[in-house]
Amino acid sequence: MKTRRIGPFEVSAIGLGCMNLSHAYGTPPPEAAAQALLREALDLGITFFDTAALYGFGANEELIGRTLAADREKFTLASKCGLHGVNDGSGVKRVVDGRPETLKWSCEQSLKRLRTDRIDLFYLHRWDRNVPIEDSVGALADLVREGKVRSIGLSEVSADTLKRAHAVHPIAALQTEYSLWTRNPEIAVLEACREIGAAFVAFSPVARGFLGGELRDVATLEAKDLRRSMPRFEPANYAANLKLLDGFVEIAAELQCTPAQLALAWVLSRGEHVLAIPGTTQRAHLRDNAAAADIGLAASTLARLDALINQRTVVGGRYDAAAQAGVDTEEF
Repeated sequence: MKTRRIGPFEVSAIGLGCMNLSHAYGTPPPEAAAQALLREALDLGITFFDTAALYGFGANEELIGRTLAADREKFTLASKCGLHGVNDGSGVKRVVDGRPETLKWSCEQSLKRLRTDRIDLFYLHRWDRNVPIEDSVGALADLVREGKVRSIGLSEVSADTLKRAHAVHPIAALQTEYSLWTRNPEIAVLEACREIGAAFVAFSPVARGFLGGELRDVATLEAKDLRRSMPRFEPANYAANLKLLDGFVEIAAELQCTPAQLALAWVLSRGEHVLAIPGTTQRAHLRDNAAAADIGLAASTLARLDALINQRTVVGGRYDAAAQAGVDTEEF
């Protein structure tokens, strides 16, 4: 598979977002199926695995630790801190906490769950606005000096916040949502990453399944599926967005690739510093995704795609008001 750089690491241009195996998209797959998918990802040449303390409230890190600890030298491991689960007596709730002592504690917990002595790329999952970004990044820099973390990343922050953080310690990567139907990174952070030499890591590059072409009826989503709270997946909005999908699927057919592969190829076309981390619970989709790294798109195809699906043609915001308040990304 083609590779791209993140900090000191050369990794597969398409990594694996592991969240789906434990969190957010309905019922997770059985343990054996999840483990088989992780192992096949390695066999396919995927060398960049992305997880977080939040995913399954630790369960996703534990899954990766149980499954891949013996193959730790074969891949670059990314995890995240600053957003985790806390049991308040009525159940586990997600909490944003960027205090230095909390981030260092979170790292220790992640290392245990992942069964490793270092995390290659450790992201601040959300910026806690009660804590200066300089203080949170300073704590992560301490972890680098201690050898527990190899490089530092940020998630869902603006270009200005990225540059403030980079002034404290080099930022190896910024991760946020990016696909044909989520263009916010094009406002500023794609270029800001290029300027400072950071990688840009696109999560949900297949538009949370929309660009896979298979989800035609949002009523089929499970009750606990994260997408049920997202404006673009509200039935009326989704019906409007489906009008864009047929044209997209036609372009994929012309190129003899799957819609998901076309979506991933488009993301990778945005710059040599851009990587994609699609998630999936299905091994057939995993194989398709891995093969997308070898698909090149002509300028004329890119122009057709850009005209078809963009911030002006997509209906609905990517987050509801509560979720939107928790991110620091630029908005159109």
